[in-house]
Amino acid sequence: MPLKSIPEPWNSFLSEVDDRVNEEVEMHCLGGFVVTMFYCLARLTADVDVVLITPRGESEGLLKLAGKGSELHQRHGVYFDLVTVATIPEDYDQRLTEMFPRVFKHIRLFALDPYDLALAKLERNIQRDRDDVKHLARTVPFDLDVLKDRYEKEMRPYLANPAREDLTLRLWIEAIEEERRRP
Repeated sequence: MPLKSIPEPWNSFLSEVDDRVNEEVEMHCLGGFVVTMFYCLARLTADVDVVLITPRGESEGLLKLAGKGSELHQRHGVYFDLVTVATIPEDYDQRLTEMFPRVFKHIRLFALDPYDLALAKLERNIQRDRDDVKHLARTVPFDLDVLKDRYEKEMRPYLANPAREDLTLRLWIEAIEEERRRP
């Protein structure tokens, strides 16, 4: 589902990052960047949310190079953001897809699968997250049993407030089902 070409300013930004790193760096990406680039939602985003950068020793240097407030951020208006508060399904890394294979020499960006991406938005649950999830549910389209099962088995045990997230997921599923019933 990824775009055939990387739009600006992302192409220039990622190309510069690639030129400036000296070894292979992998990033596990989520958030609006993945929803827009990989699942074709037309909305603006200024950051690449990343849950893991490997090798781990590269995280600090990469964020200094291309994180919020960096020279590359100021020049291109986009940046990398290391996400440390999102809960994501336990085995998400088994389902990653490379976003731009063989495009860059040193950097490799991997997208969370659509169910994991949606579930990573569950705790925050702001309007933009709900809109992203509805888009994913239409685009993929979601098998709601897979979404519920993954939540129950790989995410719920790690949540601080599972009762609240149970309700949120139930409301999301109802909204998706309601949208599917419309002609």
